[in-house]
Order: sequence, then structure tokens, then C-alpha cells
Amino acid sequence: MSSALTDLFPHPIVQAPMAGGVSLPQLAAAVSEAGGLGFLAAGYKTADGMYQEIKQLRGLTSRPFGVNLFMPQSEYAESGAVEVYAHQLAGEAAWYETELGDPDSGRDDGYDAKLAVLLDNPVPVVSFHFGVPGRDVLDSLRRAGTLTLVTATSAEEALAVERAGADAVIAQGLEAGGHQGTHRDIPENDGSGIGLLSLIAQIREAVGIPVVAAGGLMRGSQIAAVLAAGASAAQLGTAFLATPESGANALHKQALTNPLFARTELTRAFSGRPARGLVNRFLREHGPYAPAAYPEIHHLTSPLRKAAAKAGDAQGMALWAGQGHRMARELPAGELVKVLVGEIDAAGTALSDGGDGR
Repeated sequence: MSSALTDLFPHPIVQAPMAGGVSLPQLAAAVSEAGGLGFLAAGYKTADGMYQEIKQLRGLTSRPFGVNLFMPQSEYAESGAVEVYAHQLAGEAAWYETELGDPDSGRDDGYDAKLAVLLDNPVPVVSFHFGVPGRDVLDSLRRAGTLTLVTATSAEEALAVERAGADAVIAQGLEAGGHQGTHRDIPENDGSGIGLLSLIAQIREAVGIPVVAAGGLMRGSQIAAVLAAGASAAQLGTAFLATPESGANALHKQALTNPLFARTELTRAFSGRPARGLVNRFLREHGPYAPAAYPEIHHLTSPLRKAAAKAGDAQGMALWAGQGHRMARELPAGELVKVLVGEIDAAGTALSDGGDGR
């Protein structure tokens, strides 16, 4: 396995890029300074907004970091289904005293402009979600000195990542919070994803590039397990969501360990693409009827989610979280990295001592 990626950070801990204002420069800097790999999320930002965050992050740390891009979505949803869902959400708009968003606000997330910025101002690592870039894109980033990672949710997707020339693949298990990074959104496959440990094994047998494991990881012992299974590093999102450096809404942070939100579920309710979040009223009422229409539904519900947050109503927010959310710890991000490293070491010691820890 190539060590080019893991040579960038001493500890096998990657902070997942969480779009929507969660992955602030302060969070990425704290993780990178502690020896992990911090990430900025360019999703839902303008190219200039991304560039300004990169500049801010570089002012906070000289350590390596990454930037995540969403791949453009080419398959246009049936407009009739979006209109029906908009009609269903009319009551929500009235309740929160806001208008629904424009579902036709854009499908490419400013991808080309963001890529141009990253080629003109290279960063150490760029990752991609929702598909595989062309080999020309990955080759251009490599020439600029940037390592590339692409999310995969199956061995077949991992093979496509390797064939395109990426430096590593992010194996995203079904347990992961937020959006599943499937390369094609096929409604018939909803809920049929693969658990992380099985996915790592399948991907390791399919490809030769390094694997970064993602999905429900909250403790160092779990990181040790995925490393033992063949991963080169672990990517954690929900674990960093509750940190003070995270830009997540306070209601979102509190909900992670609030007994009122006992479980997570994959839903299309908020964005039109399968994403794992805490089960709340909005998810229960609208999830069963939400069409496969990303990013149309994301744009449509955006004002509702913002209005719910402003009103202090967690029942109307997208509370993205992985299956391990109840294990969240309200520690500063740098301290959390240190605690995780200690837990990884303790797990290794217990294993070498036969599992009894002596």
C-alpha cells in the first residue's frame, strides 16, 4: 500500500467533511494540529466561499488538510414528483412562516469553478462525494501535488474509483451519518447498503489502493478494528459534530445524546437523496413520500430547515448523525483526537495481551 496519504498525518484519524456549515476552518485546524487530517466541506458553498475558508484554515495551521467536493448530478428528477412533494410541504411552509425554496437552483454545486480554484491554489488532499471524477481531473490534481480520495459504498464503486486513478478510496458503510455517497442514486436500492466491516473486506479484495473506513466510528477501539480489517485510516464525522469547534447548530449537538432522539434512519425527506439522520417529526411524516430528486428537494426544503433552526425546533431540522451518535463526547476537537489515539493504543495492547488488557 502507498503511504503517501498516511504520511501526511501521524494518527490514522480523518475528520469527515460535513457540509452545511459544520466543518469550519477552526474544526479542521484543531484536528490537523492534533495529528489527524482535518477537512473542509465545499458542498453548498460558492467557489469564493470555499477559497476564503481555505485561506482562513491556512492561517490557523500549517499542517496538511483536505477539501471535499460534491460531484455534479446529471440525472434530472421527474418534475411532477417534485411538485407533488412541494404541495405536501405547503403546511410546513405555513407553520414556519416561510416560502419553499426553488428546486431548480442548480445541480452542479459550482463544481467547475471550485475545481479551478483548487488547481490554481492546490491543497494537500481533495475528496469527492456522489460519484467519480474523470481521470483527467484526478491527473490534473496529481500534477498540482494533490492527493485524491473518492467515496465508495460497494466493491464495484471502489473498482471505478481505482480505475479513474484516485489515490485512495473512502469505504462508506451503511452506518454513516449524512448522505450516502453512492455513485448512482437508485431508489430500488434504498436501505440495502453494506455494513462497514463487510465493506472493508470486500473492497480490500477488489482494489489495491488504500482504504479509508467511514461509518459509525466513535471510539478508538472501533478505529483499531477497522485498521485490523485492512483500512489505512478511519474517517469520523458524528464524533466531531459535538465539539465546540463544529459549526453545527446547538440543537443538533444536543440531539445527539438526547433520549428523545433514540435512533437514526436513512431518509430522502430533506434532500431527495438517502442520508442518515436522527428520527424526528419531519423525517417520520415526510420521509415515506419524498421522491428521488437531489438536489431539487435539498433546495426545496432549505428555507424550512433554516426556519426550524431559527425557531429552535429540532423536530423540523435535518439532524444528520451516524448510528453511534449516542456515544458523542463534548470534547474540544484536538483533545478528542488525543483521546481516540489513546483508545487505539489501549485496544492494541489488549489484543497483544490476549484480550484481557493485562
